[in-house]
Amino acid sequence: MSLLTPGIRRAVPRLTSSQFVCRQCLLRQQPWATAPSRIVRSLRRQRPTQHVRYASSESSPASQARFSRYFTSSAVPTAAAVDASAQSARRAFPETSSRSVAYWLIGSAASVFGIVVFGGLTRLTESGLSITEWKPVTGSLPPLTQADWESEFEKYRASPEFHLLNSHMDLDEFKQIYYMEWTHRLWGRFVGLSFVVPAVYFIARRRVSPGMAWNLVGISALIGFQGFIGWWMVRSGLKDDLFAPGSHPRVSQYRLATHLAAAFVCYSWMLLAGLRILRTRRLLADPAAASKVIEALKNPAVAPFRRSVTALTALVFVTVLSGALVAGLDAGLIYNEFPKMGTGLAPPKSELWDKFYSRKEDGSDLWWRNMLENPSLVQLDHRILATTTFCAILALFAYSRTGRVAAVLPRNAKRGMTGAVHLVSLQVALGISTLIYMVPISLAAAHQAGSLALLTGVLVLGHRLRVPKSTLTMVQKRLASTAKTR
Repeated sequence: MSLLTPGIRRAVPRLTSSQFVCRQCLLRQQPWATAPSRIVRSLRRQRPTQHVRYASSESSPASQARFSRYFTSSAVPTAAAVDASAQSARRAFPETSSRSVAYWLIGSAASVFGIVVFGGLTRLTESGLSITEWKPVTGSLPPLTQADWESEFEKYRASPEFHLLNSHMDLDEFKQIYYMEWTHRLWGRFVGLSFVVPAVYFIARRRVSPGMAWNLVGISALIGFQGFIGWWMVRSGLKDDLFAPGSHPRVSQYRLATHLAAAFVCYSWMLLAGLRILRTRRLLADPAAASKVIEALKNPAVAPFRRSVTALTALVFVTVLSGALVAGLDAGLIYNEFPKMGTGLAPPKSELWDKFYSRKEDGSDLWWRNMLENPSLVQLDHRILATTTFCAILALFAYSRTGRVAAVLPRNAKRGMTGAVHLVSLQVALGISTLIYMVPISLAAAHQAGSLALLTGVLVLGHRLRVPKSTLTMVQKRLASTAKTR
């Protein structure tokens, strides 16, 4: 480097700024560049002719074929095309949802199953009215100091339930029922957060199909609405004008049934969505076997059985709502015998259609108010619906084992029908035991869990008898692509 230093020092004075500028810029700065020379003008006159000759020679069919073969082949995509296709793939929703989404949905359904059972325990222990305020955010923490506990207890002492039922209660007893209701509400918050946050992630990361994305949005909205329904139900038990003076303080049976129905719908939605993803992926993994299953389900002999299962699902759901009315009216505490109700299979007509429950002078609301507000008739309705459900499942089981249906019905559908028979038998035994032993907490909670288990069995049975149109289309596409590759 020291040897080059003298030469660099001698060359520096001879350097000019023009040596650091491109040649095209220097030409534009020269005054003679605007007036081309005679040679340049002659070259410009000859250039169009040469360009036309070149264009005509290159526009021949042979040259175009060579150009198309070597430079526009679809087998060699450009980098821009590859990048554009990759970006569009990232932005687009997949055709099928991820398997992890299915497991998460089924896990969320299990959490809803648990909170339904725990909610029944909260009602049975008469803890639901212990918290007299609705604080979705600040209510996540229980009282932490003695002063906080005294404040909460003072609010409860102002409620009708304390004056009419629990006037003897001290602070320690209040803490027990408070923690039951607080745990139930905290569990509800957990269900909401553990569903909404992952749902946003799965949709943002394109881990679900477009249809499943809308399902997740709908379930999230239902969970939020369920929290509002829960407080709407609790508030009905904090007012004296919603029940007869001097009677047992309770929440409205209509609001209780709405709260339970929303929970059952949310559970069913989650469960079916998860099962649908798993089944779709299983069918797409083996399109040939999937086509055989689809052809079996398309058999005309399966259609009446499928419609019967749909009607059975509706019957089970209506029976569940009837049970919610029984629970809301404490109708299980009367006529604790089976199959009779008093001296006969039904109470006297005058008791079933009592004018006491009618609020109109002309008695036009007599029939429906007795059906929904008269404990005797409400219990009778529940008995009739439960017996009808039991007989319908047994009849459907016998139908699935005879005739053409038995020959074409898939094996998993037959197993599902057998499972439904087992579940309804257990549920009937739990219901009768709960009634005879005057609604003990353990049996009543098991009876409520059994209703959701029975609905689960019927839903799974109906799920096995159907293939969604979107899944059918994907299976047909897979079969067509497999045939082309062969």
